[in-house]
Amino acid sequence: MDEAVPALATGQASTDGVTEQPVNVYIWDMDETLILLKSLLDGSYAGAFDGLKDHEKSTEIGKRWENLILELCDEHFFYEEIENYNEPYLNALNEYDDGRDLTSYDFEADCFSSPYDDANKKKLAYRHRAIGEKYAKGLEKVLDGHMVKVCNDQYSLTDKYTDGWLSSAHKLLEEALGKSASAPSANSSSINCIVTSGSLIPSLAKCLLYHLDDVVSSENVYSSWEVGKLQCFKWIKERFDGPNVRFCAIGDGHEECSAAQVMKWPFIKIEFRPEAHHRFPGLDLPTVQTYMDVIYESSSKDG
Repeated sequence: MDEAVPALATGQASTDGVTEQPVNVYIWDMDETLILLKSLLDGSYAGAFDGLKDHEKSTEIGKRWENLILELCDEHFFYEEIENYNEPYLNALNEYDDGRDLTSYDFEADCFSSPYDDANKKKLAYRHRAIGEKYAKGLEKVLDGHMVKVCNDQYSLTDKYTDGWLSSAHKLLEEALGKSASAPSANSSSINCIVTSGSLIPSLAKCLLYHLDDVVSSENVYSSWEVGKLQCFKWIKERFDGPNVRFCAIGDGHEECSAAQVMKWPFIKIEFRPEAHHRFPGLDLPTVQTYMDVIYESSSKDG
């Protein structure tokens, strides 16, 4: 990956020189961490509440999400064409993209198909760029007003059913970037990345539908579907690493836990059980930073 590390935030100069503030890179799992879907579909989320949650409602909510995700993928993200050509991140084929203006490009007439040769990789790169541009514009520019309301109502219904899981996760990602209600523009150099075991295009659709697009940019979404989470973690480290950069992985699965251990990064395990140590609502930024401080201060002493 060829993107440089963003400039490090620096504190005020003093007689002792300039104090650099650390850049924190947060690597989030998506499903059953930032969002809930599988556990709604199979009833395991409701089951964890010993009869306090309606199983049927849980399944209905999950099925509606499945339909909305597929509809967005098929109608706006070329998914029927490119489903079998998953890439680990949206810029993976940048070398094949000649930068052509796509304003009047006819995607339906360019005959994208097998074999997966250089000519078709260029066509896929065009599609990836178009998807990234739509992602940057936001859901309101992609869907019509009626469908935006349908999606927002579904989000609100899900958030209420899960006691604020979605909105509290979003709030934490905002805080991780240094955003607040009084200062909505990020004021730090911290970065949110998502590494998900799902395929890339549906994962980008989920980010839009679950309101994550304002806290995670499209180029920071990675699919570990074929390559595994450890490889994605290595790419992220290569892309952002520096003398004052710290990493932290947050997720619900064994694979990201193992990958974090290999990378010697702190890992925070998310569970949806109501008595779980870390869940949403509940997990906050001071807790995340404490995990990071423990690991990085220990590493500094060992070094």
